[in-house]
Amino acid sequence: MGSKLLEIKNLNVSAEDKQILKGIDLTINKGEIHVIMGPNGSGKTTTANAILNNPNYTKTGGTIIFNEEDITNLKTDEIARKGVFMSFQLPEEIPGISVTNFLKYAKNKVTGEPVKIFQFKEELKQYMESLNMNPNNIERSLNVGFSGGEKKKNEILQMLVLNPKLAILDETDSGLDVDAIRTVSKGIEMFKNENNAVLIITHNTKILRSLEVDYVHVLVDGKIVKTGTSELAKEIEENGYSKYKK
Repeated sequence: MGSKLLEIKNLNVSAEDKQILKGIDLTINKGEIHVIMGPNGSGKTTTANAILNNPNYTKTGGTIIFNEEDITNLKTDEIARKGVFMSFQLPEEIPGISVTNFLKYAKNKVTGEPVKIFQFKEELKQYMESLNMNPNNIERSLNVGFSGGEKKKNEILQMLVLNPKLAILDETDSGLDVDAIRTVSKGIEMFKNENNAVLIITHNTKILRSLEVDYVHVLVDGKIVKTGTSELAKEIEENGYSKYKK
């Protein structure tokens, strides 16, 4: 596999004076898909937010190296500009800003270059067709009146358009039917290449049935207690997390 893209060393994170992450180590190389699984409240979403330095979470120890640069204390927007993307569990609705304008603005912020609108709209159209998205959504206000599945597909569309180096997908599969999960998996496969990486955060294994992943990490009570292949996800699907809990 390729060179290191993300390296988390002994990461400790608190929120509202409660320690959530208790010394996490994780290395993601270019070209890899990693999955963090764990029961609710184990620290999965905290891990994602800590990578992007969400101010609601306080790092009390450890470092995060991205693309050979220490990003531990950078601001969230700076980290995003360096190529880290995160899709949200509950995407925000933004009235008055169309999907097109939002994506155009975001792309401009990430690349620092003006967006060629005709070319951009063509690109959007092709991605939306691949993701089975309603082409009319492109001019609608971002996520307003969208179903859960449409919102999640919209997040995948953002990932494809912004083309980050690392895509973190937080519970992208929650609440989706089988077809929508398949579409999300297809979007991840369209995105992934040997120069980028994906980190999927989930508490169920549905998305892993239609996606080949390299590593599965089990996170329990703020620590990674086991790392394995997709076989580990199958074992958890059958037996749950009980054997990993204290």
